[in-house]
Amino acid sequence: MMKKVLFLLFTLPIFGIAQNTVCFTIDPNPVNGIAFSGFTKYVDVLGCFFIVAESTIPDAKVLHAAAVAAELLDNNEDGIVDDPLIELQLQNKQAFTPIFAYEGSSAEDLLFNNYQGDGASAVLYNNEIDPTQTGHWGDDATVEEVIHTINHVGHTNVYPAAFSLQPNSSLMSTAMDVARGGQFLSIPNPYPSSAWYHYDDWTCDYECMMIEYMYWALVSNMGILDDAQTASVIANEWEPYNATLLQSMDILMYALITDSQYTLPLLAPDGNYCPNPSAITEINTNKKLIKIVDALGRNTHQNNNGLLFYIYNDGSIEKKVIIQ
Repeated sequence: MMKKVLFLLFTLPIFGIAQNTVCFTIDPNPVNGIAFSGFTKYVDVLGCFFIVAESTIPDAKVLHAAAVAAELLDNNEDGIVDDPLIELQLQNKQAFTPIFAYEGSSAEDLLFNNYQGDGASAVLYNNEIDPTQTGHWGDDATVEEVIHTINHVGHTNVYPAAFSLQPNSSLMSTAMDVARGGQFLSIPNPYPSSAWYHYDDWTCDYECMMIEYMYWALVSNMGILDDAQTASVIANEWEPYNATLLQSMDILMYALITDSQYTLPLLAPDGNYCPNPSAITEINTNKKLIKIVDALGRNTHQNNNGLLFYIYNDGSIEKKVIIQ
């Protein structure tokens, strides 16, 4: 079946001079179960991610979250998720971002008390979303919270040698230990003077620190944090606030997130997502992923060292190097 892309042109005026364009529809919530019974709004994002929201959340904010998720998954905005392995992982885990009216809402209680899956790693609240300032620190948390779930549910499981969250387990754990001035399983007081990542929230364990680290590196490389005011506000936690500083200060992490084999998003979301519908239809009709096999020809949805082959219904085969 062709990937589902629904085209509703939604425009949001921004300061009277610009507008966001989001080509998704908001549907009634179809997700069954008491955990999701507090949500009335639902957006399917490229068939592998979804947004659910309470009835009081403005449509503009719901669509904004959907657009940001789509831009992070489809960074070149051709209507196709950039990494088929991440797409499959998010589909299998039914990855989603919930939007609550406020902390402690009935919908939050229902989800937190009854959800048994592992498809979400972060949440959004109504007052954290500003479609006019996509990803801007202190104004719009959408990029941060959505990318946390995509990374945690997706990349840490699909590419464990690169992004596994345990100490001494991955390229990213090695990079973070350097960025923090050593390997610390609890918060050091103080951090070494050599550290440029010095998050001090005592409730955040090593794995939490890793997910936050991945976010900081990705958005710094995207340029989202690159202004003097933001740099000053975040300096107590994170220093290399733009791509130039990241490349020079955090050599290991910069190399990791820009390695093309992981297809991580490099361009900042702007809250606009509306690929050409005719192009999407043609691509998905003629070239649909139907099977993934490993180097020995076995069907697999798992990450294997070596090679994976994507087999499409038009007869073409593509090769992906998983570990080089």
